[in-house]
Amino acid sequence: MTRIIVLIIGIALIGFIAWWFFGKHEAQTESAAVTDDQQNVDVLVKGGYSPEQVVLKQGVPAQLHFKRTDPSSCLDHVVFPDFGINQALPENETETIQIDTSKAGEYEWACGMNMFHGKVIVK
Repeated sequence: MTRIIVLIIGIALIGFIAWWFFGKHEAQTESAAVTDDQQNVDVLVKGGYSPEQVVLKQGVPAQLHFKRTDPSSCLDHVVFPDFGINQALPENETETIQIDTSKAGEYEWACGMNMFHGKVIVK
């Protein structure tokens, strides 16, 4: 009987791990509002990025304001490989990053360890 219980718990844990890493999760998306010919979006860095996806209007200067409240060293940098940005994110401070919106497309960002991800969509 004990073996059956252990087997069921093991199968449940494997299923949970597979869902966590490979399942399709809905990402929180925010569209930037344009005010005074500028786009601004606040991104909270706490156990990941919120929002995970940011939609920007092409050709309008944009800034992402990252505020890190998570003490994890994994999230102490944000990297935009397409823009050549590797910015430190000091804890409990806001760091502003200029985003090039001259070309439409989808541009990924990640933490310094490439474990947490986000995306900028320029339309």
